[in-house]
Amino acid sequence: MNIQGKKVVVLGLGASGESAANLLLKKGAVVTLRDNRVTPFLEKTTAAFRARGATVELGEKSFLNSVFDLAVLSPGIALTKPMVRRVAEKGTSVIGELELASRFCEWPIVGVTGTNGKSTTTELIAAILTAGGFKTTACGNIGLPMSDVVARGEKMDVLTVEISSFQLETIESFRPNIAVYLNLTPDHLDRYESMDEYRAAKDRIFFNQQSDDVAVINSACLYPEIRARRVTFNALGGDADYIFSKGNLQRGGEVILAQSRTHLRGPHNAENQLAALAVADIWGVSRKAAVEALCKYRALPHRCEFIRELDHVKYVNDSKATNIDAVEKALLSFSERVVLIAGGKDKGIDFSPLRNVLGQRARHVVLIGEMQQKMLAAWSGSVACHPAGDFSEAVALSRKLAQPGDVVLLSPGCSSYDMFENFEHRGTLFRQLVEALQ
Repeated sequence: MNIQGKKVVVLGLGASGESAANLLLKKGAVVTLRDNRVTPFLEKTTAAFRARGATVELGEKSFLNSVFDLAVLSPGIALTKPMVRRVAEKGTSVIGELELASRFCEWPIVGVTGTNGKSTTTELIAAILTAGGFKTTACGNIGLPMSDVVARGEKMDVLTVEISSFQLETIESFRPNIAVYLNLTPDHLDRYESMDEYRAAKDRIFFNQQSDDVAVINSACLYPEIRARRVTFNALGGDADYIFSKGNLQRGGEVILAQSRTHLRGPHNAENQLAALAVADIWGVSRKAAVEALCKYRALPHRCEFIRELDHVKYVNDSKATNIDAVEKALLSFSERVVLIAGGKDKGIDFSPLRNVLGQRARHVVLIGEMQQKMLAAWSGSVACHPAGDFSEAVALSRKLAQPGDVVLLSPGCSSYDMFENFEHRGTLFRQLVEALQ
């Protein structure tokens, strides 16, 4: 892609927007940066872009009057937003940061999507490929934008890319050589009008694949027509190439590894491990190297992360759980009774399907944030619910409610933006509050 001298606007200045702007400037584009927010942090970060010749427009009262050759949209901004429509109405092509990076990418791509488990699977695949002697890096929605990796120009054998539905909305030519599709459960229904619309966004990962590509898919899910060769996995007893049975990760009749030898537990993590093993086999990683990598891997922070045990009560940080499926899987991973801390930003999800599992596994629920009243209405009668005034109060209340042998579990089921910067901020504060308990 030749972008030299082209006029490009970057809409949204989060991490991916800044990464796209950096790549565009490095490739010689004439760049305008646009964000509705005006904050001291943005003023500081955009000063460096101004010094490199970029135009910066911040604030609601700033309007785009120029005609651009291309617009690059940050994933957090929906295509329906007014400033996106204004650009599109002038005939400007709108793509996302992922699509932009892929146009300059010289290496094969393993792309990973799904509602839950994307980050863990992306990290697992990267670890296995590295153990097999291939140079790769985990990037994309996991935190390191793909544009940053491409801009560095460091030689790779393959990129391992986590991909969200938001990123897939704006692809045009993006084509993963291996597309991994883990699962699909209700999420982001504040952005999508229905599950069908959410599914359609996720399905776009297969959009440009051809017969010489591979789709690694959960056989329990529904899929559109796929041109790529299919390799299947299933951790819940369904028929597939890779299965989880009697605690073992298997391919056909071959037992590859007992999950108990790894640091991950449960069928939801088996999905991640099976998908990673499938990629290892496709890429030609030896079985020994793949198994060693699986055994060494430890879960990323904020994903059922054990913090401490105090007075015979365990405290676990699952801040990454931002939908009902993730909460259910977390609850089912414990044999102990749970005091659950849940709540956060309203994403339009109905939480009543959790009533049964809460009745079976939870002793109490402590509610936080914007979703308190909706969760209280959804769960009353199935479990004792206790609204908390703030996060510190929620942790203190959970300690009082827990009995010896219980688990206090932060598994919010919601995004964090009503009270925190992101799920990492929420999980880090939980860890600090728990560590401070006496």
